Amino acid sequence: MSSEPAITAAGSATAAGGRAPGESQAVRVAHLGGDRFDINIRGHVIRTDQPIGDGGEDTGPTPTELFIASLAGCVAFYARRYLERHALPTEGLAVKADFHMGSRPARVARINVHLTIPDGVPSERREALLAVASHCTVHNSLTSLPEISVAFAGNPEQPNSNPWGAA
Repeated sequence: MSSEPAITAAGSATAAGGRAPGESQAVRVAHLGGDRFDINIRGHVIRTDQPIGDGGEDTGPTPTELFIASLAGCVAFYARRYLERHALPTEGLAVKADFHMGSRPARVARINVHLTIPDGVPSERREALLAVASHCTVHNSLTSLPEISVAFAGNPEQPNSNPWGAA
């Protein structure tokens, strides 16, 4: 499910699945009832919901939790690639992320990401490992903000038309 770049031996990057930078990739979200949604990405399905205390059924993580998980997963991916590229151990690599919410507007106000590195990674490699891991695609997208457009799908004169067919 990664949209992370495949880093070649020469160091160039292409998007996963052979897409070039700037190429569009679709993600479709379908409402299932209540606060439940299925997110469809390249044939993978991820369910989101809200906790019971917030009116949901707790059948999946919240979109905000997935947002944080995407960052943590991206950091882990880049760290593992760095370790592999330098023939360093990867067993025991782990990433933990926690976050704090802000208000006005509702948003994630702070994210802390902690990298647990495997035994056997020399101290002289740790600074470079941290630099690589902290420049993953998701982190870069948070620090170099993307353009975001939210609009009605389909025909603008029929805002409820569904260009994808039935949900």
